[in-house]
Amino acid sequence: QVQLVESGGGLAQAGGSLRLSCAGSGRTFASYDMAWFRQAPGKGREFVAASRRGGDIVYADSVKGRFSISRGDTKNTVSLQMNSLQFDDTAVYYCAAGRPSFSYVKSDETYSYWGQGTQVTVSS
Repeated sequence: QVQLVESGGGLAQAGGSLRLSCAGSGRTFASYDMAWFRQAPGKGREFVAASRRGGDIVYADSVKGRFSISRGDTKNTVSLQMNSLQFDDTAVYYCAAGRPSFSYVKSDETYSYWGQGTQVTVSS
């Protein structure tokens, strides 16, 4: 059974930091992109960052310079270091794995595997 399991969410103050982790099991994800999406209350799912199978890194403009995505050595784990958190970063964060073409790396429709999500709440 293929699974992605997120951890590390919680409550942080504006300006603070949190680190999310995602562990994949049931298959090797070395040939997959691994990404983070988020969904705020009443909004659609939004792309945050991706670590591509070829090594490229892609960020949403809204998190560029504040968030950093990294893959573990086994390529089955991915982390998201979130610094300078803002109130608008409050959302459920999802880990995803897939094989999108570059044009679709920010589209949630092209990812095959999803975690259950972890809540991140930023207080003002």
